[in-house]
Amino acid sequence: MDIGAKIKNARIHAGLTQEQAAEALGVSRQTISNWENEVSHS
Repeated sequence: MDIGAKIKNARIHAGLTQEQAAEALGVSRQTISNWENEVSHS
């Protein structure tokens, strides 16, 4: 399982939307989406 899938599974297991997870972590919802889809902007 890749890191993006692990992040998504943990978020879903916690019952959080991407928006809720983003707020809890102090990042944008798009950042959560990027992490889950393993998008890099380097």
